[in-house]
Amino acid sequence: MVACQIPEVVVAVGMAEPESGAETSDIHGAYPRLSGPQLKDLAAYGMRRRTRPGDVLFREGDPTCDFFVVLEGKVAVVEGYGTAAERVLSLHGPGRFLGELSLLTGEAVFVTAVVREPGEVLAVPLQQLRLLVGKDPVLGDLILRAYLIRRSILIEHGAGFRIVGSRFSPDTRRLREFAARNRLPHRWIDLEEDKAAEMLLRRLGVEPDQAPVVLWRQQVLRNPSNAELAHLLGLRRPSSGEQVRDLVIVGAGPAGLAAAVYGASEGLSTTVLDAVATGGQAGTSSRIENYLGFPVGISGGELAERAEIQAERFGAQLSVPAEATMLHQRDGCHLVDLADGEAITGWTVLIATGARYRKLPVPRLEEFEGVSVHYAATQVEARMCRSDPVAVVGGGNSAGQAAMFLAQHAVRVRLLIRHDDLGRDMSRYLVDRIGRDSRIQVLRHTEVRELAGERGLLDALVVQDNRTGEQRRIPARMLFVFIGAEPHVRWLGDQLALDDKGFILTGPDAVRSGAEHARRDGDGPFLLETSRPGVFAAGDVRGGSVKRVASAVGEGAMAARLVHEYLRAVRGAVSADG
Repeated sequence: MVACQIPEVVVAVGMAEPESGAETSDIHGAYPRLSGPQLKDLAAYGMRRRTRPGDVLFREGDPTCDFFVVLEGKVAVVEGYGTAAERVLSLHGPGRFLGELSLLTGEAVFVTAVVREPGEVLAVPLQQLRLLVGKDPVLGDLILRAYLIRRSILIEHGAGFRIVGSRFSPDTRRLREFAARNRLPHRWIDLEEDKAAEMLLRRLGVEPDQAPVVLWRQQVLRNPSNAELAHLLGLRRPSSGEQVRDLVIVGAGPAGLAAAVYGASEGLSTTVLDAVATGGQAGTSSRIENYLGFPVGISGGELAERAEIQAERFGAQLSVPAEATMLHQRDGCHLVDLADGEAITGWTVLIATGARYRKLPVPRLEEFEGVSVHYAATQVEARMCRSDPVAVVGGGNSAGQAAMFLAQHAVRVRLLIRHDDLGRDMSRYLVDRIGRDSRIQVLRHTEVRELAGERGLLDALVVQDNRTGEQRRIPARMLFVFIGAEPHVRWLGDQLALDDKGFILTGPDAVRSGAEHARRDGDGPFLLETSRPGVFAAGDVRGGSVKRVASAVGEGAMAARLVHEYLRAVRGAVSADG
């Protein structure tokens, strides 16, 4: 990490500054005004503070801050405060509150709040705010909704840190994916298009093999790991220590997050680990429309954010990135080793590591991965394929959702399936929408045989009709692959019983596999318990599970309850022996 002055030509991003003296209009609930009763309730938990022009209430890079409400005067929310690239993102008067999602998720502060007109603010410590919103869910929902929208606005306008790197670099892609999956405000500056960025790196003395770099405030990170970037931005890491958790959850997809919510709410000391981001594969979905309780749908990222905040509210500890590398036993406990050399100890472990999409068996695939071939369709990929033709391979819901989302950005989307019935593996609502969308062309009985292009940039696909054998070339600048999944269990080695496809066996199936299962209380395994007592599995990684978000959430909730029953049974057996 190097401290230096970053030339402003690269840092500045065009965003219209609010009209002088005029409050920023409330965009879809991003900047609501609190009511008189809400202000009165908050006043009982905070302290009033007089303000003068130029006072800084919090600034970019602060590890955390209070919850501020403007009582008198005006406060500006600013990016790049004190630099030539300073820009006002929003301006707020009496009755409005400051901050954004980082206040609830524990990340570093991404913006600066500066007093523009003298007056008074109310400063509420974060812990006191949590107490109040626990009693007043209406206020809690108002704040959460506003913070979620504000985070989206920051991301959309490229606020936050900068990733400077080549589109051909796998490490650039890695950092961009990590930022996007964790919904971290950032902007990517492509060295292939921005000559000023290339000049900047030369002035900083950054060699080609040291790119990409991350720029934030006055700090430069040269090709940082995900963990180093997370440390810079204040993402939380697990504290190993000597404490033994009741429940250690490996994987923060829908199953893991549900288990965290229900486990922590039932009093279990709970830690959640994930190597990349909360949300799992569901977190990459642009919109989930068949999830109970959300009639107009919800993005996977927002669902994950809400679940994360909910779990932490009940006391669960979430740590990202934290990659599990091994599971083993010691003194009656289970240890999860992490890639950084630390280990987390638990009385029980829930494996919710999900599954990862399979790769196409075509030549030169690795050459194009991360640049033109992708396994998720998020805003990051959508920005890269504007006005270009793209192809999506797969016939399930993930492929259908990706095709619908990408059709809003690409000039043409071709959906390739190996059979002739789109409704065989895809929900009817998606089939109907795809059929009505003129921007999407479904190519049936079609498989990819070759990738055409140079330097990782895709130009076209050579596809084959699997009935006639006829091959043809179709234009495609990006390819999205959703062709089934493989369980993410490699880190477990041969410690647990698996089915013939590599998914974890649980309950009676684990016993029938021939694996020994001897719990201290003498009973057989619980329904979601694996061949090792005290280790459970839920969601897509479990053999026989239904590969749906709602099913994963249900299994996570069930697993938390079974962990409770397991601990009670085992501890009861220990007491009887004692």
